[in-house]
Amino acid sequence: MAKVNPIQLQKHLKGVDYPASKEQLIQHAQKQGADDTAISVLNQLPDEEYESPTDVSEAVGDIE
Repeated sequence: MAKVNPIQLQKHLKGVDYPASKEQLIQHAQKQGADDTAISVLNQLPDEEYESPTDVSEAVGDIE
């Protein structure tokens, strides 16, 4: 399993309007130039609405 730097991931998600779906997070990160590892990690998140950057970080921590 590839690890992603949580700080770097949040930089790619800066400006996301929360709540956001998994798909919205992926699209935003791609527009911000996220690398394949970051996109791969986001793809593994549960398909749900995320209320805040903290929710995303917790979900990423659960899959790593």
